[in-house]
Formats: sequence, C-alpha cells, structure tokens
Amino acid sequence: MEALRRKEQYTIDDIYALPDGERAELIDGKFYNMAPPGTSHQKISGKLYQTIANYIDSHNGACEIFAAPFAVFLNQDDINYVEPDISVICDSSKIDEKGCHGAPDWVIEIVSPGSKSMDYFTKLFKYRSAGIREYWIADPMKQRVTVYHFEKETTEDYSFGEEIPVGIYEGFSISV
Repeated sequence: MEALRRKEQYTIDDIYALPDGERAELIDGKFYNMAPPGTSHQKISGKLYQTIANYIDSHNGACEIFAAPFAVFLNQDDINYVEPDISVICDSSKIDEKGCHGAPDWVIEIVSPGSKSMDYFTKLFKYRSAGIREYWIADPMKQRVTVYHFEKETTEDYSFGEEIPVGIYEGFSISV
C-alpha cells in the first residue's frame, strides 16, 4: 500500500488493489481513506434507507436505493470513485454489477468526525459538478440536515426531527 500512496494520481485500478478491509474514495485522482462508521452513523443510515426504500416500494417507483459500500463512478472516468452513504438512482441504465456509472439522482452523506470537510466541501463541489440533482448532508453532531437542490440552486437547513421535503419526490418528506 505504501507504493500506492506515492503516486501523483491514482485510478480506479488502485482502489481495487487496496488490501481487503481497507476502503478509500477517489476524487480527481486523489485518495481519501475512509474510517469505519460509528453506531449513530449506522442508525441514521439504516433508518433513512428503510424510509426511502419503503416509499419507493409502496409507490412502485422506478428508482433504486443503495447503501454504502456501493460504488459510484461519478464522471465516467478512471479518477473518480465514491461510496455515498445512500444513493438513489432513477435511471436503471446507469446501474450494473460494479455500481452506478454517472451521477445518482439523490445522495445522502452522514457526517462522521473524520469526514466533515469531505462532505461539506470536496464532495459538495464534486456532486454538484457531476449532475446530482439533490444532496443531503446529515450531521449528527449539529443535529442538522443541509439539503442542496442543485437543479433549483437552493440550499435549506433543517433540524433533526423536522419534516424534510424530498425534492425528487413530490409529496414525500422525511424526519431524521
């Protein structure tokens, strides 16, 4: 692994060459190691996944939901690879056995102490430029959810416990 860390630019091949159990994301050819999620992170992720999946199922929705670890190849290149906590993809042609090729419609990231700058800055810019329609950042430390509606170019903040309208589904809201 040490040899990998010395490269100027990494590719998806380097991600697949990581030792078993080691996870990283790749943004513009730069490695970002991922720490295992904590208990509160997993509880929030599980509840969000369950709520969204139930909504999609009960409405015979065409979109599919995936929880991390799930590969998203954002830009159809070999230098960008992310594993959002939750990905909702409405174009089934983007999905194959390796993951999602192109931008999901909706991504949710749950902030961990070590992922703050990634979620609020690096991924925010990357997700916006890749064409993701809606991006949520759930922050357990702040008890807040920041919602970015990239199509409408709006940002809204909600407290945990408030109903948050889902932009890609009219009439659907979630309380974190």
